[in-house]
Amino acid sequence: MSTLAQYEAAIAGCKDIFLKKTKDYGTSWRVLRPISVVDQIFIKAQRIRNIQEIGAQKVEDNIEGEFKGIVNYGVIGLIQMEQHGNPYTDLPVEEVENLYNHYIYEIKTVMEAKNHDYGEAWRDMSQESFVDLILTKLLRIKQILRNQGQTLISEGIDANYVDIVNYALFALIKISEA
Repeated sequence: MSTLAQYEAAIAGCKDIFLKKTKDYGTSWRVLRPISVVDQIFIKAQRIRNIQEIGAQKVEDNIEGEFKGIVNYGVIGLIQMEQHGNPYTDLPVEEVENLYNHYIYEIKTVMEAKNHDYGEAWRDMSQESFVDLILTKLLRIKQILRNQGQTLISEGIDANYVDIVNYALFALIKISEA
């Protein structure tokens, strides 16, 4: 199976969960402030790291589900950067699906460009490295937020979310191959 087919299969699994949860809960995530979105991703990545280091888990949710949650919260982070208006007002499911598709398209475009330049180097990386890189990107976002969203020469918050989602999708592909 090609990388693109694997990538799209991983996205489909994440999107299915995202849309079902939107139908169950509405867009309650719209009330999350930027730091709260970062913290949601952080606790998922930190849980994966703890399970990797300890080699056991007590809560039923598996690592694959946590990576899917990271993908979906990364997309939420990107949506939240652009959305305005009353955060207590639900968005229609169709609008949410369109937003999800829009950001996933942007994320996939970056993946294809980087995959071209890096020659799919991610295939030789470990799941542990993906988690460490996700945590690094989250700490960068936290620092950018402390700097009121400003950077001197570095990528912005949006680019970090794009990388986080791509690392999580790569981890999901590798899990599906195992």
